[in-house]
Amino acid sequence: MSAVRRGYLFGIAAYLGWGFFPLYFKLLEPSGPYEILAHRIVWSAVFMAALLAVLRRYRFLRELAREPKRIAGMAFAAVLIGFNWFGFIYGVSTKQVVEISLGYFITPLLSVVLGVAVLRERLRPLQWVAVGVGTVAVIVQAVDLGRLPWLALVVAGSFGTYGLVKKRVGLPAAEGMFVESAMLLLPALAVLFVLGGRGEATVGSVSVAHTVLIVLAGVMTAVPLISFAEAANRVPLTALGILQYIAPVMQFGTGVLIFHEPMPAARLAAFGLVWLALIVFTCDALRQRRTAQRTAERLEVQRLRNERTRTHAITASTSAPSP
Repeated sequence: MSAVRRGYLFGIAAYLGWGFFPLYFKLLEPSGPYEILAHRIVWSAVFMAALLAVLRRYRFLRELAREPKRIAGMAFAAVLIGFNWFGFIYGVSTKQVVEISLGYFITPLLSVVLGVAVLRERLRPLQWVAVGVGTVAVIVQAVDLGRLPWLALVVAGSFGTYGLVKKRVGLPAAEGMFVESAMLLLPALAVLFVLGGRGEATVGSVSVAHTVLIVLAGVMTAVPLISFAEAANRVPLTALGILQYIAPVMQFGTGVLIFHEPMPAARLAAFGLVWLALIVFTCDALRQRRTAQRTAERLEVQRLRNERTRTHAITASTSAPSP
């Protein structure tokens, strides 16, 4: 099997895992969002520590300790992913999975806006159109709800900004996740201590199956992320960007078809606008990729021609009779 094909399989596996998350976290009831989040952090840290120990990949900690700016970046990333995880868990617990899916649908558009605002990137005309249509979709949703779709914005804003920070910090997926979960470990243990003191902790008192599912939340968190990292190393970014729609499509279907969340006309119109924006965004990305490939092929052909010309010239000069 080729590396690219394996990359696609890793990417599909990652997004399928994220797409099934609402169903998985629904199984963790009657645990509340804070308890689930705290256990997710604790067991993610434990699992990643064990994984790095098996792989013997702890040397990066020495280098990281000498870079305070990088540590600060990782701390910021940890806070962002903590907000993202809580928003997702809270949305599942309060039956707002459809709004969560909206957040992940608009994340690519928000990432583009962050690229303009922070990295000073320039948008192509069709990208501006996609961002504009996505903005209208959020306005339509806000009018329908009588408020901003804050859960969708928290999910999109935290994950989009998290991606930007991770890009600047530059740690591999496994190492980065270990550092982030380790940074959140003490607050998570404090939450569990408080819940236990109040008698509100459920883990260990419901059933063995419930406890096992809570512990496995760490593995469920890590495996899709590692699969995504493997895919990112093998699959073109444009193709990976298209694969990322698998998860919100599954989450949307889960919210509507399985959890039977309401889908009034205004909300459906908002999703229609978001999907239109993503179609425009994806078509523009594919067109840009084809243009870049054609340009690269022309440059390669020109380079080969120049090399042949130089070779012929050298051959002709060396084979010419001496005066």
